[in-house]
Amino acid sequence: MTTLTLLHPGAMGAPLASWAVANGHQVLWVADGRGPTTRERADRAGLCARPGLADALRASDIVLSVCPPHAAEDVARSVAELGYGGLYVEANAISPARLDAIRSLLGPNPVLDGAIIGPPPVDGKEARLYLSGPEEHQLLVRGVFEGTGVKVRDAGPRPGSASALKMAFGGYQKAARTLAAVAHALADDHGVGDLLADEARTMPGAILADRAYIPSVAARAWRWAPEMREVAETLQAADLPPQLARAAAEVMGRWDGDKDRGDLTPREALDHLHGTSTHGR
Repeated sequence: MTTLTLLHPGAMGAPLASWAVANGHQVLWVADGRGPTTRERADRAGLCARPGLADALRASDIVLSVCPPHAAEDVARSVAELGYGGLYVEANAISPARLDAIRSLLGPNPVLDGAIIGPPPVDGKEARLYLSGPEEHQLLVRGVFEGTGVKVRDAGPRPGSASALKMAFGGYQKAARTLAAVAHALADDHGVGDLLADEARTMPGAILADRAYIPSVAARAWRWAPEMREVAETLQAADLPPQLARAAAEVMGRWDGDKDRGDLTPREALDHLHGTSTHGR
């Protein structure tokens, strides 16, 4: 049996940890200062309360940090200050640079970079826990969740890769949903919300999954960027936030040298987004 400390039994952390409990492992949490909602959530997940963090850490083989991203570094600092020497799984939605800062805080301790993608693993839903770091440390975590609703996947040996995946996926998913809300607000203002929804149903449903379309975006960006500036003006006139449309136009400017190119590869189009490659004509 492996003993884990879950640092934040929230809406994602508690269901995640409940699968470890169901697999025969012990999961601890710190009850001091927590409210009734958190206590109820931890009880439902089968977690064992401890009066303080030091007490929980002394008994733990693994620390699993699942907390709001702005708190991740402070949480890691608290663990480091108590001299914890086991495996620390940093599974928050943080940048690779913040992961590096957390690894520095924890010194020689083994730190696995983790990224949780998907819904909380309840009611038949599955979450994916991507890990990057040494294989022997990944195997410890994989054993805890083997055969459960938490699917552990290898993001490679290099720390930061899992965090980068989370940033890439979350950056698209959350921005796309936000942009959809802005689009519906604008359409509703002009009485065409239903027509917008009808048009949306004709669109391909897996844009992020298809890299092959990216060169066509780069080749047409010279036409699309002015359109996005018109979108921004329309949004501003409706007292709606224009920043996402302006940002899209600015991004498209990085493809200025790819106007109408039919020979562009996905790799070249992505390289040009970095702004460091010479555009071949």
